[in-house]
Amino acid sequence: MPASFATIPLRIRLCLALFAAVACGSVQAEPDVEKLAALAPEADPSVIDAALSARRCAIERGLVDAAERLAVIDFGRPSTEPRLWVFDLGRGELLFAEHVAHGRGSGENLAEVFSNIEGSHQSSLGLFATAESYVGANGYSMRLDGLEPGLNDRARERAIVVHGADYVDPVMALQQGRLGRSFGCPAVRPAVARPLIDTLRDGQLLYAHHPDAGWQRQSQLLDCGGALARGAGKTGALASP
Repeated sequence: MPASFATIPLRIRLCLALFAAVACGSVQAEPDVEKLAALAPEADPSVIDAALSARRCAIERGLVDAAERLAVIDFGRPSTEPRLWVFDLGRGELLFAEHVAHGRGSGENLAEVFSNIEGSHQSSLGLFATAESYVGANGYSMRLDGLEPGLNDRARERAIVVHGADYVDPVMALQQGRLGRSFGCPAVRPAVARPLIDTLRDGQLLYAHHPDAGWQRQSQLLDCGGALARGAGKTGALASP
């Protein structure tokens, strides 16, 4: 180390080292809520903020790696509207903006109740890690592992997976007043299922949100991210055990 550099106070040297690491790409910059919201103007910025908070908390707790792709589902929106967004956080890009089904046990056009229980046919909320893809009864699909105890950690045993479904038809949804519903899976249009799954499989993240504050208080990932303190929740929906 040059003598001149050694005379610089340690605090300043650490700052310079961190700046160099960021400049060289060694440290991943924290995703910016405002930039992501600008990419998806139909999305609620507070929902994106909550998703990033849950992601950050899961990374800090060592539950997941710093996945670069994040899917965000806002079940506070009606099924007749797009409510699934997939972001590439590393590149700062919006990859998909799609309709997505909720479970038939969760409600009609609006999803209002959620569950972690087998046979409920309800959707689950919170942060999921994406897992392997496979071909099953619903064609090309992707398994999910719930990261939230009591909220979605039974996703794999409940066979809550991402798959394509003919009943996810936006045109038909407008005619009948709601999208077709699943047994709890976040189903998407068949035409987009394969590329969306291939983008998200094997260690990326999916976050499902609802504005009800009750389930958010149950989440062990939102609390350490500060989303509740910023007022992301509202009262309204019910959450089953």
